[in-house]
Amino acid sequence: MPEHKKPLVVVTRKLPDVIETRMMELFDTRLSPDDDPMTQQQLIDAVKVADVLVPTVTDRIDRAVIEAAGPQLRLIASFGTGVDHIDNKAARERGIVVTNTPGVLTEDTADMTMALILAVARRLAEGERLVRSGQWKGWGPTTMLGHRIWGKRLGILGMGRIGQAVARRARAFGMSIHYHNRRRLHPDIEQELEATYWESLDQMLSRMDVISINCPHTPATYHLLSERRLKLLRPHCYVVNTSRGEVIDENALTRMLSKGELAGAGLDVFEHEPAVNPKLIKLDNVVLLPHMGSATIEGRIDMGEKVIVNIKTFIDGHKPPDRVLEGLV
Repeated sequence: MPEHKKPLVVVTRKLPDVIETRMMELFDTRLSPDDDPMTQQQLIDAVKVADVLVPTVTDRIDRAVIEAAGPQLRLIASFGTGVDHIDNKAARERGIVVTNTPGVLTEDTADMTMALILAVARRLAEGERLVRSGQWKGWGPTTMLGHRIWGKRLGILGMGRIGQAVARRARAFGMSIHYHNRRRLHPDIEQELEATYWESLDQMLSRMDVISINCPHTPATYHLLSERRLKLLRPHCYVVNTSRGEVIDENALTRMLSKGELAGAGLDVFEHEPAVNPKLIKLDNVVLLPHMGSATIEGRIDMGEKVIVNIKTFIDGHKPPDRVLEGLV
C-alpha cells in the first residue's frame, strides 16, 4: 500500500463518535449512515472496495463474503471479542488477517454476569414488573421470596479472563467457586480464586446451584449445554449466560424452565438473536437482556481504540497486537 494513500476503511455499524472522528482523521473512512446491520450483499459490496473491513458481531462474514473480496482487502478488524461470525479459515486462505478486541470487555461482562445472578435469584425483574403494574399490595412475609446466593455453589463454564473476573465478584458475595475449562488454571490462580477444578463437566453440572456460561462460541462449544446436560442440573439451579446463545440448547432450556425443572435463568444472549423464543419471553422465572453485557461507554470506546491500533499497526507494516490465530478459534 503506497505511503501517501490512506487505506479505505469500511465500518459496518455506528461506533462511538470519538472513535469515528479518530478513524476519519487517520484513514479514508466510510462510516455507516445508520445503525442497521448490513445485508450480505452490502457486505459483499464493501469487501470489493475496502482495504480494511471493520465489522461487528452482527455481521456474518462467511466464505461467500470473503471470496467476493477484492485483492486489496488485507485486514478484517472486528469490533468485538468473539470471532465466530467470521469464517477464519476462508480468511486465512485468502491471506486476510483477522483481529478482534480482547480484554477490554472483561470487567463489564463480569459485572453483568453478577447482576444477572442476583436478578434471577432475587426475582428483581418480577418485582419491578409488579411495582409498575400497580398490583403490589405492600410488604408481606411470604411475598416475592427468592434465594440468597451467599453460600451457594457457582459453576463457571469457561475460566478465561471473564470467568476469572466473575469468580472474583462471586467470592465477594460468599459463593463457592467451581469451574470447568479446557485447561486447568495455574495453581496460584486457583488458590487466589479459591476455585475447585472439575475435569468432568457432567459431574460439575450435577452439583451446582448456579451455572455461569463464560466460554466462547466455537464448533466445539455449540450446544455444549445440550438437553442431556441440562437435565443433569438440579431443579433449584439457575443458569446465567453472558457468552453466546449457541452454547445452550435454547429450546431444551425453555422446556425445562416452563416445567419447573430449573429454578430460573438470566440470559443476555440468545441462540437465534435478535429473535427470542416466544415461550421464553412468557416465563416469569427468566431475566432477559438485549445482549448488553459489554454496553458501557467506556468499554465501547476501549474496543474502538483497539480496532484503531490494530489497523494502524497493520498498515505500518507490523503484526497487529490482536491477531486471531489459527489455534484459538
